[in-house]
Amino acid sequence: MKILCCVKRVPAPGAKINITADGQDVDAAHLGFTTSPHEECAVEGAVQLIEEHGGEVTVMTLGTSDAEEQLRYAVSVGAHHAVLVDAGDNTWDPQRIAAALTAAIQDVESANGSDGTAEPFDLILFGNESADSGGFQVGIRVAHALGRPIVQGIKGIEIGDDAIIARREIDGGFEVYELPRPAVLGVKEGLNLPRYPTMKGRLASKKVEIGTVGASADAGGQARLRLHRPEEALSETVILGTGPEAAAAVVDVLDELGVL
Repeated sequence: MKILCCVKRVPAPGAKINITADGQDVDAAHLGFTTSPHEECAVEGAVQLIEEHGGEVTVMTLGTSDAEEQLRYAVSVGAHHAVLVDAGDNTWDPQRIAAALTAAIQDVESANGSDGTAEPFDLILFGNESADSGGFQVGIRVAHALGRPIVQGIKGIEIGDDAIIARREIDGGFEVYELPRPAVLGVKEGLNLPRYPTMKGRLASKKVEIGTVGASADAGGQARLRLHRPEEALSETVILGTGPEAAAAVVDVLDELGVL
């Protein structure tokens, strides 16, 4: 079984995001970066499936050489192969990203074939959405371009004989989907608890050869006008007192809130 995980390098969740003076990009001078959380769960899910059923996991990202850090981290937790789709200095909208990833996936699948025909991945995993832009588009566009079924919001994956069984959480239960192979899924955080890399995994990630594919795709129909960082909302904290002396003030506050 062959599984592909597409991941994205994003600013660490919770970090303070500053915008460049021209409003066109994130100022990365003092930012830490990580793999988008939904995609961390996708990588862990792929590794668990391979541990159960056998096969290989390939991880792919579109970005600059800095994104090798995220590819090597995926290898350190169990992925076997890594592919960097070189973004260069181009501006990347969701349509262009999807087109470039589609072409790169087709190139890798063609290389996987032993008799000159393409050998498609049994399963391609995306994060439900990226932690930075949250566009919900790339996975769906890639699946459509490849002509493969996709379901988003997945929190459970099982492998059948010729199908993928996927569960999506809804109010009061789950929706269950059966998708023929090859298929594409958009994974949500909470599918699993991603593991930490072992020392053996870290050493393996330093040695893995990262394949590089040129990104070839025309710009899409979306254009960034500017980024805007909302003003910080300041909150005032009032200390009512310490020890038993504060009891009366606490009662007054609860009375004002109408909870007494």
